[in-house]
Amino acid sequence: MTQSSTDSDPAQLEAAIRQRLAVLQPTRLELVDDSARHAGHPGARGGGRHYRLLIASAEFVGLSRVARHRLVHDALGDLLHTRIHALSIQAPTGTEAAPERSGAVA
Repeated sequence: MTQSSTDSDPAQLEAAIRQRLAVLQPTRLELVDDSARHAGHPGARGGGRHYRLLIASAEFVGLSRVARHRLVHDALGDLLHTRIHALSIQAPTGTEAAPERSGAVA
């Protein structure tokens, strides 16, 4: 997928995010685009999108919160420096309880 295709279509960007996160074998993945709530923000003006992510994975067992976030960042790679301006992450293990979110897209 080229950057130009994700530039013009948020749905394609979300598909790219999900595809890259698949390496973590998530048991739950909720991705919410909050970009509209940040209209006028410098990052929004530059085209970067704002997301909330809940990703549960057995890959996180025994890891600190910072280490879990690093795995997510590593999986997303260059998207974090180009197409994603802000990312809020909740990363429980597959067995840890995660709060339900309203407005989440599974």
